[in-house]
Amino acid sequence: MLFDDYGFLQKKSASATVDMGPLLDMVFILLIFFVITTNFNKQTGIEVQKPKAQSAVSQGAKTIMVGISQEGAIHIHGRQVTAEGLVQILERELAERADAMVVIVGDRGSTLGRSVEVMDLCGRAGVTKVSIAADQER
Repeated sequence: MLFDDYGFLQKKSASATVDMGPLLDMVFILLIFFVITTNFNKQTGIEVQKPKAQSAVSQGAKTIMVGISQEGAIHIHGRQVTAEGLVQILERELAERADAMVVIVGDRGSTLGRSVEVMDLCGRAGVTKVSIAADQER
């Protein structure tokens, strides 16, 4: 037993501790959950209603997504660009990944002429593989 200077009995104070093990376990579980459920593909940045097709297939991870809104605006990597801006971005992307392909994600209400124009811009940038996105018809 411990006594202080005045003769009072002192209890030995226990220091408070926090067990970090369960906290770290939960952090790693959350990290694994978010890694598994996150979509790492770069999307176009606009909401479109894709047309439906029975022969639609999934593309690989080496795709560059170019969006066309219903009004005909061109979007890539989440921002709206001009025709010349699209060509410059595609040229930069091809310099990094020569085997990349472009998928045009056009709104169902956009015009066919705008899709053809974007395909032509892709060809000017040097893209050899261009396809148009569609939802699989069920």
